[in-house]
Amino acid sequence: MTLQQLENTIIARKSADPSSSWTAQLLAEGPEKCAGKFGEEAIEAIIEAVKGDKQALISEAADVVYHLMVMLASRDVAFDDVLAELARRIGTSGIDEKARR
Repeated sequence: MTLQQLENTIIARKSADPSSSWTAQLLAEGPEKCAGKFGEEAIEAIIEAVKGDKQALISEAADVVYHLMVMLASRDVAFDDVLAELARRIGTSGIDEKARR
């Protein structure tokens, strides 16, 4: 699966019946719920990274990516916009970029 395919699936679920789809249910509950789920999944990924269980980390990382994309969709932010921001940062030191914020 590509990130574009995932994003397309998430966008398609925006109009689905929330009782038929976890994605539709999250989106129906609003951006705050989507952000909360993203945060929960990020914490779970951190725990697995510290524990060192590679397969569990892979699973949690997949959950993080999915929930990030649902959160973005809940605010109508295209993943291409995130990629464009990353592209804009190419050639800029992370230290310099952070200092500009």
